[in-house]
Amino acid sequence: MYKIPSLLLTFILYTLFTFSVHSQTILKSEFSASVNKYLQEIADPVKGIGAREAGSAKEKETIIYVGKNFKEMGLNVSVQPFSLTKGELTSANVIADLNSNKAKTLVLAAHLDSTGAEHGSHGATDNATGLAALLTVAEELAHKENLPYNIRFIAFGAEEVGLLGAKYYVKNLLEESGTAENILAMINLDTIAGGDFLYVHSAHTTPYKCGDIKAKYNSDTHVRDALFSLSSSLINKAQQYIIHPAYEGYPEGVTGGWSDHAPFACAGVPIAYIESTNFTINGKDGYDGYSQSDNAALWDCFDKTTHSACERKEENQWGHIWHTKSDQLAIMDQLFSQRLTQQLTASVEVLIAFLSNYKLDEIENNQMNNQ
Repeated sequence: MYKIPSLLLTFILYTLFTFSVHSQTILKSEFSASVNKYLQEIADPVKGIGAREAGSAKEKETIIYVGKNFKEMGLNVSVQPFSLTKGELTSANVIADLNSNKAKTLVLAAHLDSTGAEHGSHGATDNATGLAALLTVAEELAHKENLPYNIRFIAFGAEEVGLLGAKYYVKNLLEESGTAENILAMINLDTIAGGDFLYVHSAHTTPYKCGDIKAKYNSDTHVRDALFSLSSSLINKAQQYIIHPAYEGYPEGVTGGWSDHAPFACAGVPIAYIESTNFTINGKDGYDGYSQSDNAALWDCFDKTTHSACERKEENQWGHIWHTKSDQLAIMDQLFSQRLTQQLTASVEVLIAFLSNYKLDEIENNQMNNQ
């Protein structure tokens, strides 16, 4: 477990993100039924949808499914269609607002598509887990109308083929408003259960390749640090968030631009990205977090001493779950009984506490002082 070194930072975070004593005693079983229901309905190919490749009929079914659930919660729902870059295929973002009349907005997002169907993937961890958490949090907060800000829940389409949904959303926002200043923060939920540990990241300190998104890049860490502190206080140690140590190309606690948080950071929005993986493994390309587990079933041969493959030149599996045949609910339950449920309910609890207690004035003043 890696701790934030500054006692002052910890004090500030606890001041800005206060929560009741009651919230500290929430039983995770309170959310387990919801997350498991959504997981089954999204990722199970028999009881639900299954693999959801970008632009496919199954992705369209998922778009309809998410929109229907948001509407049943009483949220203000819109669908934002867009074309894929190749061929005639289309996708869409599903957007649901809690308090759309408010001037400022917090964004909680997860992508709804999957990839790797040709390898047997059902997209259970990547990213039915993120989508299940998104829907569970929305369901819990749907009647919280007394907040001084809007909470916008977004299910992005076509993430797996180039972050197309997130890029389209951000570009459209900038074209309409000229700025993303009304977005207080964005939290990205991508593969948030299944790996050995839960991590929370901020945007890389070196700007991502932002293309035609022209704004002041934001790598502020306050959202990441707040989620980290909340997890340390609210949930069991086994599910508490970790801030990864520095490794080559990636300073402590930052992440690359390979998921839907990247366009928001490019547009000047502070982000946090939650994911489940294992940065202690020396994987195919080093300590990059791409090897999600040291479970022996996910390796041809795993060496516990070196925390890597027994024979690096001969290894094929490398501890990967996402985009592989292992990314199925049945296999995950077989390998890691209750892990998906435990990790998901932990994140749901942290996210509800964060989104319910964001200290608008104090955070805005803090950001202005740091500019």
